[in-house]
Amino acid sequence: MDTKEIHISEYNYELPDERIAKFPVAQRDHSKLLIYKKGEVGEDTFYNLPGYLPENALMVFNNTKVIQARLHFRKNTGALIEVFLLEPAVPADYEQMFQQTESCSWLCLVGNQKKWKDGALSRTIDYNGKELTICATRKGEHGTSQLIEFEWSGGASFAEILDMMGELPIPPYLNRETQESDKTTYQTVYSKIKGSVAAPTAGLHFTERVLKDIDARGIEREELTLHVGAGTFKPVKSETIGNHAMHTEYVAVKRHTIERLIAHNGEAIAVGTTSVRTLESLYYMGLKVMQNTDANEDELHVEQWEPYGAIPTTNEKSEVRNEEWPSATEALQALLDWMDRRKLTVLHSSTQIIIAPGYDYKIVKMMVTNFHQPQSTLLLLVSAFVHGDWHKIYDYALSHDFRFLSYGDSSLLMP
Repeated sequence: MDTKEIHISEYNYELPDERIAKFPVAQRDHSKLLIYKKGEVGEDTFYNLPGYLPENALMVFNNTKVIQARLHFRKNTGALIEVFLLEPAVPADYEQMFQQTESCSWLCLVGNQKKWKDGALSRTIDYNGKELTICATRKGEHGTSQLIEFEWSGGASFAEILDMMGELPIPPYLNRETQESDKTTYQTVYSKIKGSVAAPTAGLHFTERVLKDIDARGIEREELTLHVGAGTFKPVKSETIGNHAMHTEYVAVKRHTIERLIAHNGEAIAVGTTSVRTLESLYYMGLKVMQNTDANEDELHVEQWEPYGAIPTTNEKSEVRNEEWPSATEALQALLDWMDRRKLTVLHSSTQIIIAPGYDYKIVKMMVTNFHQPQSTLLLLVSAFVHGDWHKIYDYALSHDFRFLSYGDSSLLMP
């Protein structure tokens, strides 16, 4: 069956509200761990994860950090307007954005938009004992989002402003207010690079103890960065997935990480679906530079349906069928050579990849992931990985008291 013809209704299951974990367990690594290995399902506790992993393997983590992306302004009329930061516009680079000290622009979602017809919104906060006023002005629409310009004086960086006035955006399905504890529990212990508006939740179970046990097994750890967008919660509303538009996410991968992937024969254990999408996208970026050695970083963007077509890998326009596609190591080596020619130590690009049944995994051999929403693209990704066996996994989890979604339990998938 053509992947685009998949009916999302086939990926539905009953998820009672009481099975959605509203808060995490008291100790991160005491969550339950479902083990799926070659069609068999069992369970354990997360702190025993390292014992299931092959020695001397390579494990890849997403080190993105969730920002306090929810900003509240009150109009003179008393109306509360929420501005939800989606992605930086000017400057578009995340690192530069958080260093701005006077102004910047973001693409945002605006709550209670009807009450904000014109003019600027302003809010005053305390910054080192002085009053600092931040103004927000609408600069136009971009699809479903708004371009919002922020301006302020007083020397604070935009990162400091978010820390002072922003609120951590916990997932909408938790149906509760953000609490002080979320600032810690909704970040992974290895989060470093600010930019996500949602946590890479498979990583929330890891503790320093588990990471040390992974190291003790001779397993190498590498990190990459994919900033998780609000689109991760976007439900598939079309009947068939061919009509669903995937959101774009920005990735940064160090040269060293690609080197280590090659050293491990182009194989990795991925922590979370964000790491999965990044790793699999690297393969297609490698194909692009094999086809066009002069490609720039923007041209490496992976389109949603690209992996499902025939991709020519030479300058001739001959179609290359799946069995003739280069190996993961060949594609990664081409990418590494391309970076070296440009003297790049970090690859910055973006991906819109959709991974669904019919997709042929190139790099990811094992996956750590939470339990995902019915009829979501993440459930499609899992189904593709376990060759359609997702029902067995989810039936087990539902009948054995597993907790679901962002703050829920975890699974180790080894097809």
